[in-house]
Amino acid sequence: MATALNEEELDNEDYYSLLNVRREASSEELKAAYRRLCMLYHPDKHRDPELKSQAERLFNLVHQAYEVLSDPQTRAIYDIYGKRGLEMEGWEVVERRRTPAEIREEFERLQREREERRLQQRTNPKGTISVGIDATDLFDRYEEEYEDVSGSGFPQIEINKMHISQSIEAPLTATDTAILSGSLSTQNGNGGGSINFALRRVTSAKGWGELEFGAGDLQGPLFGLKLFRNLTPRCFVTTNCALQFSSRGIRPGLTTVLARNLDKNTVGYLQWRWGIQSAMNTSIVRDTKTSHFTVALQLGIPHSFALISYQHKFQDDDQTRVKGSLKAGFFGTVVEYGAERKISRHSVLGAAVSIGVPQGVSLKVKLNRASQTYFFPIHLTDQLLPSAVFYATVGPLVVYFALHRLVIKPYLRAQKEKELEKQRESTATDILQKKQEAEAAVRLMQESVRRIIEAEESRMGLIIVNAWYGKFVNDKSKKSEKVKVIDVTVPLQCLVKDSKLILTEASKVEHTPMGFRHERPVGHGDSLAPWNGRSIVVESLLFGVLPSTQVTVTLELFTSSIRSHSKYLLSSDCVPGRAANKI
Repeated sequence: MATALNEEELDNEDYYSLLNVRREASSEELKAAYRRLCMLYHPDKHRDPELKSQAERLFNLVHQAYEVLSDPQTRAIYDIYGKRGLEMEGWEVVERRRTPAEIREEFERLQREREERRLQQRTNPKGTISVGIDATDLFDRYEEEYEDVSGSGFPQIEINKMHISQSIEAPLTATDTAILSGSLSTQNGNGGGSINFALRRVTSAKGWGELEFGAGDLQGPLFGLKLFRNLTPRCFVTTNCALQFSSRGIRPGLTTVLARNLDKNTVGYLQWRWGIQSAMNTSIVRDTKTSHFTVALQLGIPHSFALISYQHKFQDDDQTRVKGSLKAGFFGTVVEYGAERKISRHSVLGAAVSIGVPQGVSLKVKLNRASQTYFFPIHLTDQLLPSAVFYATVGPLVVYFALHRLVIKPYLRAQKEKELEKQRESTATDILQKKQEAEAAVRLMQESVRRIIEAEESRMGLIIVNAWYGKFVNDKSKKSEKVKVIDVTVPLQCLVKDSKLILTEASKVEHTPMGFRHERPVGHGDSLAPWNGRSIVVESLLFGVLPSTQVTVTLELFTSSIRSHSKYLLSSDCVPGRAANKI
């Protein structure tokens, strides 16, 4: 019994396979193979309109392959990057006679330039939506002062504040970027908004500068200047100065941050802020593959505090992270713990519980979707109630696992099935196209094969009677499987020259996985080491030796020429009679 080639083995067109030459083939070998295929597929040799059209298409493919492989530079590019490397713009201005290493550098440079052009066409939108929810009635209503209140029904949950901000970046040139941002805020019925425009210029490889202009209904015009500079390879400084105009006069502000890389994963910061809320802050941040640690100390007016936080990163597909922090200062003490997890390709869901004195208990839910952030701080109680802490911790876990099982997993499964269905449709279309090309190639070979058989008969040479390619198995339990094999008699006979069938080595790169490891003639009784159980069964007639000798060649990898012309000739009713039975 035989099974067909797997669909996942379908690969891109390989120029070496198309010409049936080794990857190390010389220019003379390329020219000889090109001439031979031109004679085989030349449109003028076929009178039938359909065959003539098919021959013209194959002739153009052969010509395209020869043009690429006959030029040393394009051949070097193709050997390294395949057809996608040839499609990269800019090769025409690259100096010729370059080494593979230099070609790789040029490819990376051209790719960077293409990414820069693509970046200039993007606006890079970023946005944040924050909705504050007051749910204190869920817990505080059960205190004594509320026991005698009449008419109390369901707890009242209110939205007491909301903030929306959005920004877009528009690259003007390779060094200049315009940034437009705006925000709207409301709290307890009072609100306002502002709009800002900034122009950023990269002055050198070590620094950049940014001018900012803003205005709002609650505050007057704003003018700001921000500078960034690398002082040393391990140290940089950022300075931000601003002038805020209001009815009370001009309020200046200045913020300076000095940072230094202490080691590969650790950065130390010193910050000085002067203005309405003056403060000095120092912090150390250590970020590794598995953890993120921060310790900070601030002295200022009106807030002074100390902070320590730790985040553990699990090395799983969902990028799960667990974090905890402790913050203590003049305002009180806050303990916060939480977790976040990737729920889809572009979405990350997180939740944190904040317990503070005198702040109370709050639950913070955050969803990051691409460059958009949705934040929902839910204030549960002003007191330290164990029930609020319990429900804030257990509630999100229960809701998450319920949604993950009932909504997220079915949705992801449906999306995956849609993608697989699209891939199957695309693969089916590709198989059909390749099958039509293979059938056309076999029809175009008929006349050449007839002449080769006549020549071999006259010299008492080699004639291929039948040749089948497929995965032959002896397992009786698999007899119910649909039998599919490839008839490769015509392509093999077309390769016979001087009574020898020589199968050349093909490419061993990723996009051309099928080929021979060794270039060698295939003779009667010859056999190569099996690979993946796939074999070719040949019944040949070699005059002067043994008539109708069956030759079984188990290929390590399949020959390029057969793959190019017959790999897609799959038929469900193609049963290899004697050949398959003899295996």
